[in-house]
Amino acid sequence: MSTVSETRALAPQQGAFRSDAAADRFMRRLLGVTGRTSSAGAHAAFRTSVVVSAVRCVITYVVVPVLVPILSLAGWVAAPIGIALCVYAVVNGIVSLKRFWGADHPRRWMYTGFMAVVFVVLAVALVSEFSRLGGV
Repeated sequence: MSTVSETRALAPQQGAFRSDAAADRFMRRLLGVTGRTSSAGAHAAFRTSVVVSAVRCVITYVVVPVLVPILSLAGWVAAPIGIALCVYAVVNGIVSLKRFWGADHPRRWMYTGFMAVVFVVLAVALVSEFSRLGGV
């Protein structure tokens, strides 16, 4: 059974990070994280990023396929909307990554892996949108 003083000794000190491993230091340096922040902002940024990605998917895979034939719109009308949403989702994802790492969230590596997959999906979507415009 641990005492309160032992628990405090094991917890990271105010301003210190949980881990000082080389991989953690690299990620903090890559993301420009200099000090610890609140985890509330990290969760809010994560929710925003996921909502933007969901809206992009709904627009790209539901609204556009329905409206294009109805309104006789070409793909060049939908592509800029998809590109803008993809870019916004990427920026929001980077912001949420910075906040997760700044908050020293215990699941920051799991979230980083998840965001890496999201970034790959968004990159494929961007290539698809640019090809719709004839740019790739």
